[in-house]
Amino acid sequence: MKRYFWNILVSIDQFFNTVFGGDPDETISSRMGKHLAKHDCPFCNLVCKFLNLFQKDHCVKSIEKDEGLPM
Repeated sequence: MKRYFWNILVSIDQFFNTVFGGDPDETISSRMGKHLAKHDCPFCNLVCKFLNLFQKDHCVKSIEKDEGLPM
């Protein structure tokens, strides 16, 4: 059951990433982590700081190199 809810959360994350113009198979966390690695992105920084409350370095750990735009 835990895995089921985790999969639902990931699909919601991917859905919103797609709505905002991202790759449908990439999470927002991965996308924000990639943007922070390349650019000074205040919005990305804010999102990642919020997510760091739940997991240290969440956006960096979530980067999917095989999804979305390359790093």
